[in-house]
Amino acid sequence: MIKKSLKYFVILLLSIFISCKQDQEARRPISQASGSFMKKSIERNKKLISTEEERIDSIIKSQPKNKYYTSKKGFWYTYKTQNKLDSLCPKRGDVAIFNYEIKDLKGEIIYSEAELNTQTYLVDKQNIMTGLREGIKLMHKSEKVIFLFPSHAAYGFHGDNKKIGTNQPLICTVKLHSFAPEKKINKEIQLKNTDSLN
Repeated sequence: MIKKSLKYFVILLLSIFISCKQDQEARRPISQASGSFMKKSIERNKKLISTEEERIDSIIKSQPKNKYYTSKKGFWYTYKTQNKLDSLCPKRGDVAIFNYEIKDLKGEIIYSEAELNTQTYLVDKQNIMTGLREGIKLMHKSEKVIFLFPSHAAYGFHGDNKKIGTNQPLICTVKLHSFAPEKKINKEIQLKNTDSLN
């Protein structure tokens, strides 16, 4: 009799355990993000990059007299004015003084040099366009460089919310006037301010 009750008790415990375990299984959300969305997104991006690179390649081929270099960051550049005497380039913490203009791939000006004014940029410590940030670090003092930026090195999917649209590749012409460590620039500013007070 005791064996029989023990047997029923064990069966009862097992059935409770099994039913609880089934109730505790995670429920799938009603709306699932499938891998197909990611695959489509990746394919779209690959196609976009390929199309932009073809357009940039045709610009490069249309200018056989200009030697274009490929950067490790995925953009292209050529020198309008090259400084082969200097070996230093701006690095993190330097202050770079430059002018630039932005065009679309057809050569139409989006922002002129006059509109953008002279820029004072604290290298790698201020938020500017990715390609421009990386491009400036390739330049020497007094150089003028034309950069061809695919959209991912420019303003990407969002554009600049003004004149630059979604996924728009750009041509930027940059003239790097000078650069110096931030501490040196700050001392020069302090000296100028002291002189103007006297």
